[in-house]
Amino acid sequence: MKITDATLDRIAELARLDVGDAASRSQLLGDMQRVINFVEKLNEVDTTGVEPLIFMTEGSDVLREDVAQLEISKAEALKNAPVKDSDYFKVPRVVDKG
Repeated sequence: MKITDATLDRIAELARLDVGDAASRSQLLGDMQRVINFVEKLNEVDTTGVEPLIFMTEGSDVLREDVAQLEISKAEALKNAPVKDSDYFKVPRVVDKG
């Protein structure tokens, strides 16, 4: 497939790209043509008898059990706080009284 100026204009319109000057247009045309050529190489691969993949691995539900653990104490966590008030992190107000 050959990328033409009309194709580039349509893609630029859909993607809301500004490709006004000639240097950027020619560079973009070359880049897009290289991508298309690379993808067309995949058409040369013989995939006869190869089933389409739905998942890359055969594993299912490989998640670990959700177990609550105390990883860090409250005092250790508060040591990293820039501003704290006894047992709590102090943060700026984000909701106005209204």
